[in-house]
This record gives sequence, C-alpha cells and structure tokens, in this order.
Amino acid sequence: MALENRLELRLAQKLILTPQLQQALKLLQLPHLELLQFLNQELIENPLLEESVDEISTKELTPEERELVEIEESPEDAEVPLENLMNFAADEYFEEREADGRDLGYFNPGTVDSPSFEQFLTKKPDLYDHLLWQLRLSGESENIKKAGEIIINNIDENGYLRASLEEIINEAKTRRETAEKALSLIQSFDPMGVGAGNVSECLLLQLRALNLEGTLVEKIIINNMGELEKKKYAQIAHQYNLPMKDIMAAVKIIVGLEPKPGRNFSSFNTNYIVPDVYVIKTEEGYQIVLNDDGLPKLGISSFYRNLIRQNNAFPKEDKQFLIEKLRSAVGLLKSLDQRNKTIYRVTESLINLQTGFFDKGLEYLRPLTLRDVALELNMHESTISRVTSTKYLSCAHGFFGFRSLFSSALQSGTGSISSTSVKNMMKKIVLEEDSKKPLSDYQITEMLKRSGIIIARRTVAKYREGLGIPSQTQRRKPI
Repeated sequence: MALENRLELRLAQKLILTPQLQQALKLLQLPHLELLQFLNQELIENPLLEESVDEISTKELTPEERELVEIEESPEDAEVPLENLMNFAADEYFEEREADGRDLGYFNPGTVDSPSFEQFLTKKPDLYDHLLWQLRLSGESENIKKAGEIIINNIDENGYLRASLEEIINEAKTRRETAEKALSLIQSFDPMGVGAGNVSECLLLQLRALNLEGTLVEKIIINNMGELEKKKYAQIAHQYNLPMKDIMAAVKIIVGLEPKPGRNFSSFNTNYIVPDVYVIKTEEGYQIVLNDDGLPKLGISSFYRNLIRQNNAFPKEDKQFLIEKLRSAVGLLKSLDQRNKTIYRVTESLINLQTGFFDKGLEYLRPLTLRDVALELNMHESTISRVTSTKYLSCAHGFFGFRSLFSSALQSGTGSISSTSVKNMMKKIVLEEDSKKPLSDYQITEMLKRSGIIIARRTVAKYREGLGIPSQTQRRKPI
C-alpha cells in the first residue's frame, strides 16, 4: 500500500476546557490556606487586581470595559511614549510615601521607633546543630572531629545512624580505629541513645548512661524484644525463672526509655487546618458562614481602569496587555464568586441531608454518597467531589472534613446505619473497656450485634486499624 498525503474534513464533537473554566475548577478544589496563597500570587502578577475595602465587582464595569473584556482584539490606538505614563505613576508613588517620612521603602529613623530584639524570630536548633556544637566543644583530635562530623551528617531526625561504619571510613578516608572512636564519642552525647543503628542499640546506650549494664533490663532488651513488643510477660518470666513483679519492674524501666532520641529536636512545623465553612445553629435554623478570614478582598484597580478608557494614552501593545490583565481579573472574580456559591449550596445540602448529625451528633450520621448531593443540587458528581475533597467545616459538634459526612451503609435492627457512626461506637467501646482485660475484635463484634448492628469480625478489624486502635494484645496494660 502506497503512502500519500491528502486533505480531509472531519466533523467531530470535543469537550474543550477554556482557561477560565480550568481556573474555576482549580479554585473550587483549593482549601482555605492554598486559596490564600493563590490569591496573594495573583495580586503580585496582575496589576489590574488590588486589595481594598471598597471591592469593585464585575457588575460595576462600564459597558465599554465589558466590551473590552469580551472582545479578543482591541481597537487601533494612537501611540504615546511610555515614559509619560511611567513618570506620572512614579510621581504619584513618591508623593504618597512622603507623607509618613518613607523614602524608597525605608523608614526614616526619626518617624518610627526601632524594633526591639524580642521581635526578631530565631531558628530553633535542630539535632544536627546540637550534636555539632558538642563535637566542637570536645577536646578530640582533628581526625576524630572530621569523622564525627560525617557521622552527624548521616544521623536522621529520630537520632539513628543511617550509614555503616565502612561507609564512614571510606568517606572520611581514615582508619577504622579513628571512626570507631568518633562513633563512640557521638554516642556519648546528649540526647542519650543518639547515633544507634537500631532500637535495641539505642535502648542499650541509654542503659549505659544510667549505669544499668548487666541487669535484667539489659538481658530483656538483648534477648526478648519480640516478646516485649507482644507483651508476653509471662513467657519472659518463665524464661528467666523470676517472679512476675521483677519482670514488670524491668519492663517499667524499658517503657520509660526514649526509642526516638531525636524527636525533641524535630524542626517540623505543625500545619493547622483552617475551616472553610462555619455552621452556626440559631433560633431560625442553621446559618452558613464562609470563612474569608485572611483572604484579600479583591477589586479591579480604578487607576488602570481609567488608563484603559483613554484612547491615546500609550501604545497599542501596552494597552492590549492591560486588557488581557483586565480580562484575567474579571475571570478570577467570577470564579471566586462561583466557588463561594457552590460551597454554600453543598453545605446547605449537607445540612438538609444530615440534619440528625447537626442536631444530635456523630451517632446520628446517616449513610450518604456524593451522588445523593449531586442529584439534589442538579450538579455533576465530580463537582461535588472537588468541593468536598479538601474542605473542612466547623459546627457545634466539632471540626469535620466534608468527606467525613459521607459514608457507606451497614444493616442494623432499625434499618441502615452509617459506617462512620459504627466507627464512633467502636471508639467509645474501646475507651470504656478495662485496660487490664481489653476486648477482642470478636467481643466488639458481639457487642455491636447486641446493639442491632450486623457486622463481620473482619470488618471490625478493618475499622479498628483504620482508626489507629491497637490490637487487643497491644492495648493490654501491665497488671
């Protein structure tokens, strides 16, 4: 078959997402903190956007501005040197800053008080800095300090050495004896147990600092870590032919040791979740308040709007740039408005479908799917998914993710019940159990069945693991 070039016309239907629609979908799934970052970035990149108390909405655009936003090409403009515009804008800028004594962004020392040293932020010393400080204070030779620094560089945030002694020797280009002395030096530093290769070695280093070498505690750590993790204390007592009270006394010491010596020097910051919606119960019903705390109130700059109205202000390409930025600003404001309306409607639907939860609590959460909300609001299921995936709401019963209000159904004596409600019942059962005789998965299953909830034992085990509840053996406390 010969190859040839030819032209063909084909008629086809395609779904094309415009840039504005793509932006609207992106904004819809952003949580509060990420939306704040996005809007701040837009304020930097788009000169037509400004933050002000008097917000200018897209409804307040003049007919001429609306036409500029909607058309693709701007009319021909007379060219004016751009220097005139720049000089005008710069003069206004400096006149504004002269009022409070500022010059080029720097404060005049005579107009404001200098900041105190307490207002400066300091970096919390991490494990690396803490160990390096101790190494430099030691009176060891330079060779040992060089190997010690390489060892510190290979210690993770939990305080464990993640490199072998051979790797340290090769990297430091030193003798084994020097590397061993350096490692022994690091392992004597604070915090106790740092520089170990595993948990057992970490605990043994702490015993050395506590002068507990050669004791029953050391024997248990060396020989019985497996039984210790499974809390098989009777088996340990039988192995050493000792009374249970001696074993439990040793176990109490081991429990008091630190398996992660570097955790107190962790530099990780806690990321707090900010609710996107507040649901407030009033006498008239439930009030929905969208959280706009910290979000900039965006408007369209009146200065640049006036410039665009002038036909002979500057060259055509510069005016076209401003028109494109105006079109982008208007699209962003419309997308934000649509985002707020969609989140409000979804929250309103959740209140209608989960009235029992908002009235009485988590136990009255009913089975609900994304499709149920989509059908009620006449929206696509993917839209509901975008709204609820990373959003959180605050109500009288606590702080919940939108997705936690959706759950599958389980059969009970009175009909179907939400799996979230079952998980909440399991947590209460575990909290109220006897810590010396914790309940097994089978016993929890039987207790739920007596409450009218038909559930398999493997489902209980699955829910328990998902809730982060340890097994029966791990929950048992020493007598």
